[in-house]
Amino acid sequence: MSIHVVNEAKRCLNCKRPLCKEGCPISTPIPEMIQTFLNAELDGAGEMIFDNNPLSIVCSLICDHDKQCEGHCILGKKGVPVHISSIEHYISDTYFDKRKARRNPAKGKKAAVIGSGPAGITIAIILAKRGYDITIFDSKEKIGGVLRYGIPEFRLPKTILDRYHKKLMEFGIKIRPNTSIGGALEIDDLFRDGYRAIFVGTGVWRPRKLGVKGESFGNVHFAIDYLCNPDSYQLGERVAVIGAGNAAMDVARTALRKGVKHVTVYERSFKAAASPREIEYAKVDGVEFEYCKEIVELTETGPVFKAIEYDENGDIAAISDTTTHYPADSTIVAISQGPKNKIVSTTTGLEVNSRGLLVANEKGQTTREGIFASGDVVQGARTVVEAVAHSKVVADAMDEYMQSLEAEQLK
Repeated sequence: MSIHVVNEAKRCLNCKRPLCKEGCPISTPIPEMIQTFLNAELDGAGEMIFDNNPLSIVCSLICDHDKQCEGHCILGKKGVPVHISSIEHYISDTYFDKRKARRNPAKGKKAAVIGSGPAGITIAIILAKRGYDITIFDSKEKIGGVLRYGIPEFRLPKTILDRYHKKLMEFGIKIRPNTSIGGALEIDDLFRDGYRAIFVGTGVWRPRKLGVKGESFGNVHFAIDYLCNPDSYQLGERVAVIGAGNAAMDVARTALRKGVKHVTVYERSFKAAASPREIEYAKVDGVEFEYCKEIVELTETGPVFKAIEYDENGDIAAISDTTTHYPADSTIVAISQGPKNKIVSTTTGLEVNSRGLLVANEKGQTTREGIFASGDVVQGARTVVEAVAHSKVVADAMDEYMQSLEAEQLK
């Protein structure tokens, strides 16, 4: 592994205008990282990328590199791009456990982080480093949010998230698992107990329905529910997956690894929404694809579709009058998710849009003072690196807000 990474690093041209950095949503200093690594300063390279992106280990594994850093590498124009993800992963993974959890002097001010997904972890680390007393509240048993309960082990090993749990503790961050804000505890309780600012990063855990007959049958499941704990499901030998995004690919590939013999993905469009790389992996694993299928109903023996025809512009030209039944022991619906409303329904002053997502400005300030939000609960399902990038901005805004409160008190 190390020889491969060193050889890849040596291929970097150290461009004056690094297109790879421009293609990265969080602007990872890729050429500087690589040159520092080649100068035998691995710790320096590791600190550089951790300070820029606390979730660099995770992003090095699950980002859509073909569209981002590697897709912009100049060497990829006429040949093979530098395998930046492997270099970043080697540096991040090697450095992570060695990094000391350095903090500024304690400010004596508390901030709450609701949700321990990518956004919550990012906010917690940044504010803890600046001296704030941070408590994370999470409704699940373990930290990670969608990273742990929505991404399969073969793509993101759970041991990485266990290491993050340890690192959070090293930063002095307190964690309250199995604690759902909006249940026994509400946001007003947190303000009462002295939290100066509250961050909401609860993600999107409510599955989106197809809205067709048969969706409540016992052999029909939702993707996010299945991915939370696939071992609790008995799907049979033949599975239909409706939807063709990255989550659908995770479901299909997981099902095959759990003993399902045949998995077919059905998509309404004429192409899949998942990244080309994820589609390729799914095909290699044995997943089959059926495009241009309009769902009619779900049955206990499989879904029923109508065929769709598209014109040269990609618009629907016709939908067949006839229906076709596709045999399946189980059907999994994978057409995105929305937010749950526990916090909104128990908190005054929080506005949501027509999709149920929290309304927040570019700095993450919601419609109630002192409450901030970012990640999927604001923007809908996005990539991990996008959530981390925006959360850095929100962390700065929360810091500024809490400092302004102190300034007001000193007047």
